[in-house]
Amino acid sequence: MEERVRGHLGRGDHAAAATEAIRGFGPGIVGWLGSVVRDDDALDEVFSTFCEHLWRAIPQFRGDSSFRTWAHAIAYGALRRWFEDPYRKRRRRLATGVASQLAQELRSTTALHRRPEAKDKLATLRASLTPDEQTLLILRVDRDLGWREVAEIMAEEGKPADEASLRKRYERLKAKLRKLAEAEGLLPTS
Repeated sequence: MEERVRGHLGRGDHAAAATEAIRGFGPGIVGWLGSVVRDDDALDEVFSTFCEHLWRAIPQFRGDSSFRTWAHAIAYGALRRWFEDPYRKRRRRLATGVASQLAQELRSTTALHRRPEAKDKLATLRASLTPDEQTLLILRVDRDLGWREVAEIMAEEGKPADEASLRKRYERLKAKLRKLAEAEGLLPTS
């Protein structure tokens, strides 16, 4: 996937690179976003914002990180903006028909995991976490990203995230989840 996206970028074909990136990385990203944002309309908005921002920013991709990491950072930015301003007016979707069609295609093919009958107690525990805690857990455990990549994704604009502090937050998060799981009877009390 990385090579195909970078190949399109090398040829200056930004539309093909964005399409390839959204098709390739989109299902994983919409799955992660859906784990954090449980409302379908909100998920549609956050994912559409991600697609729009990726589509517009792709010419500026410098290759300082993997494209996957860069795409996740864009998605995290869209997620943070949504949580920071939940009452804002709905933004206009990208006028590009291809991008809108891709976003809808991916949302419809990955919606099964969000249905109420598919949720279990662990999903309920995860839902009780803050959006930043959920993101840290998803990126580190579910996506198996390295600490450097997680730090790049979770960095605030203009301020790099510290890998050591993220590791410490992760350790506290694991302890918190253990306590919650014990309280729910999922684990024996220690």
